[in-house]
Amino acid sequence: MHSEIESKLLKEIDELKRKVSMLENKDENQIPTYQYSKIRDADLKKLFDIERSLDDIIFDEWLNNKIEIDNSTEVFLKDLIEDNKSLIESYGEEDLKVNFIVPILNKIRFKSYEKKVRAFYELQMTYKTSRFILSGTADFAVCEGLVDSKKPYFFIQEFKRGEEYGNPRPQLLAELISAVELNGWKFMKGAYIIGGNWHFAILEKLDIDKYRYFISQNFDSTKMDDLKSIYKNLSFVKNEILAMV
Repeated sequence: MHSEIESKLLKEIDELKRKVSMLENKDENQIPTYQYSKIRDADLKKLFDIERSLDDIIFDEWLNNKIEIDNSTEVFLKDLIEDNKSLIESYGEEDLKVNFIVPILNKIRFKSYEKKVRAFYELQMTYKTSRFILSGTADFAVCEGLVDSKKPYFFIQEFKRGEEYGNPRPQLLAELISAVELNGWKFMKGAYIIGGNWHFAILEKLDIDKYRYFISQNFDSTKMDDLKSIYKNLSFVKNEILAMV
């Protein structure tokens, strides 16, 4: 009796080992997936030939634009700073987003029914190749399409209150690479936010899996002159997108 039970248990153990072995082999053959929210510089360097260029002349037209801000917008920005500057570095992600970032984006109003363009929050996006998959949600993207996103034009990543919660720069770059490839473009613009600090970015595709990127100077959104520049830079992007569609 005991020998029969022992024999049965051994067969079950062998069957479990076989199934585990099959799962392990299957995992080895699966394409690795990287989430935008978790990707790091080391991952980008493993997947791509990517480097930062320090030549900031590429920002001249964008960040030195001649857009004028009217008095009502200037008052709006001033009030926004006064209402948030003491708390902005202690805000959690959603607090920063709702209290400070979204009012700016709503004031600019990326939505155009005529051009069929609007802003999307928590946009689902996937870029898949034979070697890897980039997938996840982009915090903010301006896209062609009103009901469904059809073509992304600009990204902002991500509404964090401090860099200890994750570095948004490689996350933004992964989104820009995905968008460049999905759109079949050579350039893509974006921005990333850490607390009250904004950086604007441009990604350029040089060759297959080869890119370089440019990062702007820091803009401190708690300072009036910097916040006005942020507003004008975002307005420039809006005008550029509407002209492209």
